[in-house]
Amino acid sequence: MVWLETKKIIIVVIGAFLNAMSLNFFLIPANVYASGFTGIAQLVSSILGEFAPFNISTGILLLLLNIPVTILGWKKVGKSFTLYSFISVLLSSFFLEIIPVKEVSSDILLNAVFGGVIAALGVGLTLKWGASTGGMDIIAMVLSRMNDRPVGTYFFTLNGIIIMTAGFVFGWENALYTLVALYVSTRLIDAIHTRHEKLTAMIVTKKSDELKKAIHDKLVRGITLLPAKGAFSGEQKEMLIIVVTRYELYDLEHIIKEVDPHAFTNIVETAGIFGFFRKE
Repeated sequence: MVWLETKKIIIVVIGAFLNAMSLNFFLIPANVYASGFTGIAQLVSSILGEFAPFNISTGILLLLLNIPVTILGWKKVGKSFTLYSFISVLLSSFFLEIIPVKEVSSDILLNAVFGGVIAALGVGLTLKWGASTGGMDIIAMVLSRMNDRPVGTYFFTLNGIIIMTAGFVFGWENALYTLVALYVSTRLIDAIHTRHEKLTAMIVTKKSDELKKAIHDKLVRGITLLPAKGAFSGEQKEMLIIVVTRYELYDLEHIIKEVDPHAFTNIVETAGIFGFFRKE
């Protein structure tokens, strides 16, 4: 367990470093904006630098924006997920402050593409290990649980605001390149983690009782149990069917590996749910 948590911290550190590197080496020098709260912090910092007599760095703004969101997440989402997400934000802010803003390329398209790719690597790895980069992830989870709507709706709305504001303030060319960066990062995050908000796991195991208990100890999700029989071996087993959110997938994977590493698990997209699905 200690080694698992240590690996998780290491991944969060790597993710935060990649996020800061994508901003300070590619996106900020080119005036191309990231997605979510990072993009808002970057945009506000640019506007203050352009029109105000003072400036606040992207790193500091990112930290300030995430403080109220962390409090919300702690109450509504879950302590472990929120804690690791805030650590990710804290480290991102730290790296943004210590890594110098340096233009690697003068080509705005290369900056948009490579900035989007490197940021997506950081975000995707962080999500895959059961944390997030904070900000919009937490807000989208809370709103999605309240309304049971796809979290992608909220990401799309916020990123649309970022693009429109960047276009009005700094010119539409930069806004279009921001769209390129957002598209590249979104596609890569989907490839590393998953684009689906809800997933169905079908777990074939000989340790159904132990697995049920372990899942219920960690996740508050209903489980459907079906008898199963191996066609080749003739062994009697049981199949557990459970629907989880994308943010619970990491915990579920590690529960299965810990209780029954020989279990056969199939994860499929859940297009929709009718009936009770716990939102709180």
